[in-house]
Amino acid sequence: MSVSLSTAASLYDRVRRVIPPIEWPAFTDDIDAILVLKRERNAVILAHNYQTPEIFHCVADIVGDSLALARRAMTVDADVIVLAGVHFMAETAKLLNPGKTVLIPDLGAGCSLADSITASDVRLMRQRYPGVPVVTYVNTSAAVTAESDICCTSGNALAIVESLGAPQVIMLPDEYLARNIAAQTKVEIIAWKGHCEVHERFSPADIRELRESHPGVTVLAHPECPPEVVAEADFAGSTAAMSDYVGRHKPARVVLMTECSMSDNVAVEHPDVDFVRPCNLCPHMKRITLANIRAALEENRHIVTIDPAVAEGARRAVERMLAI
Repeated sequence: MSVSLSTAASLYDRVRRVIPPIEWPAFTDDIDAILVLKRERNAVILAHNYQTPEIFHCVADIVGDSLALARRAMTVDADVIVLAGVHFMAETAKLLNPGKTVLIPDLGAGCSLADSITASDVRLMRQRYPGVPVVTYVNTSAAVTAESDICCTSGNALAIVESLGAPQVIMLPDEYLARNIAAQTKVEIIAWKGHCEVHERFSPADIRELRESHPGVTVLAHPECPPEVVAEADFAGSTAAMSDYVGRHKPARVVLMTECSMSDNVAVEHPDVDFVRPCNLCPHMKRITLANIRAALEENRHIVTIDPAVAEGARRAVERMLAI
């Protein structure tokens, strides 16, 4: 059984602006198989905004930033969840769906931020700053999340920090996100020195060169970028906020200072906007492909498991975030 020609054609119609015709035939067999496998296994695919267009627009059921995926994971009516993203996102989906099978297509899809901190590091921070609440960015392992008081994403970090009513907050692990939030609040932020290997590469000089090369371009930056980059941008926000900005303001020309597949995915929805693409790829996100999504569904790999003792604390931190 396979997808009808009309369905396949309509899928390509969605992405023809970002996938050349010569590349499309390489994707169709896997797309056909994945759509069939999803029905057979009662499975859904959750895809982050940094996934490539053939995944994001052609096989995913739920798409968005980390916060959106976390929220939607709670309401998924399926037996199997395939997380097209990185490992911490799959752990979050499992935390919120302990009775479901959660699969990640490639165990190597990690995160430089998640790798920058351990659970013992958090315990040492608590010893150094007794009584100070710990806010952990979701780009961390379940073990680290379990040691924190509450989670946040780039989209809700300011609201989470201010909801605690504390004069001081420890914010882990992204130093730049912490510094960017500190600039917006009177709460004293104690930061960890973790960085995203994609966003830390952007510089104010990059923005100035883009403005010179593309007069009138609107620059949107992710808050994982250095504060100097955020200061040079016209707007800073999560991937969802950047997408919303493009939809609301319809800039004639825009550049998204974030992982480059994001531009392709937003461009599909806004054919009237010219996207300038400074291409910084996330090597971890790009480990997820149609081929290994298909293999995950065919072979039930790789099953995400979390130690029950860790899961209890991590789930509590995530649920506290979602309640705000």
